[in-house]
Amino acid sequence: MMDDRSRPGTPALRISDQDRDRTLAVLAAALAEGRLDPPEHAARAGTAVEARTAAELAALTADLPASKPTRAERDRKDLAEWLAEWRYWLGGLVIMSGIWGVRCLQKGELVYFWPVAPLGIWAAVLIAIAIWPSDRETDEES
Repeated sequence: MMDDRSRPGTPALRISDQDRDRTLAVLAAALAEGRLDPPEHAARAGTAVEARTAAELAALTADLPASKPTRAERDRKDLAEWLAEWRYWLGGLVIMSGIWGVRCLQKGELVYFWPVAPLGIWAAVLIAIAIWPSDRETDEES
């Protein structure tokens, strides 16, 4: 095994236990997918446990394709994106209500709450996204 410090201009970036664990998880997934046979997995896992630098870990997984995200991971990502859209909606509510409030103060009376129309349409779209099946779900069922 070649030490990174022997190559000029290449800094040896030390790794943590979490980095090793992530690499071991990638190797375990490759074994489960049949991309590695058990002896090769054992050899790579042993090297990963003894690795000290990021370059050593990267070499262990460089020839392995990235595994497809699981359904749970995709669902978690989709939920996070959907909740982020609701935070944007809430920001729109605050801004539009502030504009409406300033207009009411200028007129000296309560006027029609006009933000209800754009906010209602926006909310309806977000709800439709939540209940409508996505193309990915229909592709998986067939």
